[in-house]
Amino acid sequence: MAGNILIASVVLAKPHLHKPMYFFLANLSLLETCYTSTVLPRILASFINDYHGISFNGCFIQFYFFAFLAAAESYLFSVMSYDRYVAICKPLYYVTLMNTKLCVQLLIASWMIGIVASAFTTFFASQLNYCGPNEIDHFFCDYTPLLMLSCSDTQQTETVMTVLGSACTLPPLLFTLASYVCIIITILRIPSNSGRGKAFSTCSSHLIVVSLFYGTLIIVYILPKTKELRDLNKVFSVFYTILTPMINPFIYTLRNREFKEAVRKTMAKLLSSNRIHETNIFFTQKRTFINKSIRMPVVHPQEINRDSWHP
Repeated sequence: MAGNILIASVVLAKPHLHKPMYFFLANLSLLETCYTSTVLPRILASFINDYHGISFNGCFIQFYFFAFLAAAESYLFSVMSYDRYVAICKPLYYVTLMNTKLCVQLLIASWMIGIVASAFTTFFASQLNYCGPNEIDHFFCDYTPLLMLSCSDTQQTETVMTVLGSACTLPPLLFTLASYVCIIITILRIPSNSGRGKAFSTCSSHLIVVSLFYGTLIIVYILPKTKELRDLNKVFSVFYTILTPMINPFIYTLRNREFKEAVRKTMAKLLSSNRIHETNIFFTQKRTFINKSIRMPVVHPQEINRDSWHP
């Protein structure tokens, strides 16, 4: 959370980072901060107080926000891949195509798709009857463990969730793959090695994150739900709920020279302002001490004991 908040803050504070690529990166950091806050607090609380329960309404609220943020992140990844496609394959039209209005529209569309899709899935899951066991075989409220607890016929609900889940993952995945196929073809046509390396470095970080995100999603939600793979699915669920949001700041910042320089200048400015503040406090305290030390007590002449006065 600290790394993602740092990315969003630096992009907001530095005017030269107000570009489409960093605009989407800051929104991804904000999304993953919310994404992490949906799952991790309940897990950490169970470690502290040894209470592993969650209320019925709280479980569905967690499921809604998890599904909403996961779908929004999936489409946001495809938007970021389109941004890299335009920057590398159509550089002369980049400023015209990726204008502020289009960037905001693409971002709003990503969030709205996640909100609507997760609302439908949560509604259908909440309409089922839960009269059996109340122990979820998972570390958060995902739709497969929830359906396993229902004593209703879940076939229709599973079909709806499969269709909505596929609509939230397959189109952005295919769009992202198509964008990177075009990017790789364009990079291979660049004659100089330095030009190819520079072009590939602008999209390699995003490609690594997309591979981790979609790879774990495919393993968890597309592979057969057998008993042997259930524990393995939990392990891979840790990747896209905890590890991916944690390593994204490192992947994006360590491979981006412009952003690293912006972070360095921001931290240096914060440290220097902190030193100036501490220095001002020190001099203020020192001035107060000196003023107190030079104040001598003044005795009125009438208060002097004349019996003890000697010439």
